[in-house]
Amino acid sequence: MDRNSEMDPAHQVPAGVDEKTVRALGALSKALETTERARGHLYGFHQLTGTADFELGDAVRLLREAGLEEQAARIEYDLVGRNVIPGHWTFQIIEAYNSTYYRPFAAAERDIVDEVAGGRDHLLEARLKTIRRTPRHPDHTATPPSA
Repeated sequence: MDRNSEMDPAHQVPAGVDEKTVRALGALSKALETTERARGHLYGFHQLTGTADFELGDAVRLLREAGLEEQAARIEYDLVGRNVIPGHWTFQIIEAYNSTYYRPFAAAERDIVDEVAGGRDHLLEARLKTIRRTPRHPDHTATPPSA
């Protein structure tokens, strides 16, 4: 059985692309996916840090309401709106990560997939799907049902 022909055309391995190349493209894709996850953690860090800063503002207000002006002033002066690393708020860290690392990485991955596999993504995963699915099982079809 030719498992490649069971896949939709967008995921069939192009002629001339060997198994080592499919595995290499899969590793490259996995590395990019890991970078996507790291980037998501940066956005989580950004949102959590921003939330903490607004919560500090609330704490300053409550300290003042409790008559603790000196402590409120110290927190407000030292922490509210503070850079998380010298000269940077979290959005600037994300911007630097995106321009310095993420976008070049994504562009390189896209270029290589286009050059080597005719732009076909997830060839390794599609290959795994054909190997791991149960033939004739209704929930293990090779492709989505046609509309």
